[in-house]
Amino acid sequence: MPTSQNQKMKLLYLMKILMERTDEDHSLTVQNLLSALAEYGVIAERKSIYSDLELLREYGVDIEMKQSRTFGYYVASRLFELPELKLLADAVQSSRFITRKKSSELIDKLSSLTSIHQAAHLSRNVIAADNPKAINESVYYNIDAIHTAINSGYKICFKYFDYTVNKTRVYRRAGEFYCHTPLALCWNDDKYYLICYSEKYDNFVHYRVDRMSNATVSDEISEKVDKKRFNVSAHIKHVFGMYSGKVIRAKLNFDNSLINAVLDRFGPEIKLYKKGNNFEINVEVSESPVFLSWIAQFGDNAVIVSPESLRGEMRKLIIALNEKYN
Repeated sequence: MPTSQNQKMKLLYLMKILMERTDEDHSLTVQNLLSALAEYGVIAERKSIYSDLELLREYGVDIEMKQSRTFGYYVASRLFELPELKLLADAVQSSRFITRKKSSELIDKLSSLTSIHQAAHLSRNVIAADNPKAINESVYYNIDAIHTAINSGYKICFKYFDYTVNKTRVYRRAGEFYCHTPLALCWNDDKYYLICYSEKYDNFVHYRVDRMSNATVSDEISEKVDKKRFNVSAHIKHVFGMYSGKVIRAKLNFDNSLINAVLDRFGPEIKLYKKGNNFEINVEVSESPVFLSWIAQFGDNAVIVSPESLRGEMRKLIIALNEKYN
């Protein structure tokens, strides 16, 4: 039964109907709109719909008219177009730090930004890849707390844990809180890292956001960090793979077939030196197992030319692997 309150909300219901049920391939006639309004307990006259449509246009809703055998109305453009929503949905679905449950929830919310017809098309196009996904549901609250701490100038406190083979948590420091000055969040290799300044070590420290829990903004004001001494952007670039290690300059030789992998890793601005069927680069890397493993995956198509200390570390890795498999 229609009520006066429903009648007052007629314009809002009309916009809701148009946003949810129409797109360039699906329009609604005035009679369709009247019937849809009746579902919400709103009784309207045909003439009033035309003036309401014009009011919505003035408000900013891009309503177009389509003529076939009858006149139909639809929302022609939105904040996000369907290809953009597909892109975002694919990113959410494939992201490893977002849990399966949260991925599903976020895609449902993205679907609400388009018509029900396009939302169904969106859902059909998102294929759930069998990628490893995070199992820590609190990661979203951790990120929110970290941003709040950085923007407000206070330290961030949290517990940090590792997983056992039974997938249970074992907290470091027997569950004591870590409290540091947060500087930045970095998304590297599909993982979120928190970069902090540690007063104790007078240096940068890194933490996986998905291995944090109970993240809270401290009452303690953050330490002042000398930006000339501690350049976060340079630090992220130097610390290869987000693992600690001595930063050194290295000369690397690659087969020409690896050009895409090298540009993906070091960026398109890296200078290349052609060497026949190979090319060389000079780049700063972190002397760490992560970097050595990255080089090793290419077999004899990638070689560390210098320094000798880094070549020595690679030899040690190869010998250790050979002993494991020999």
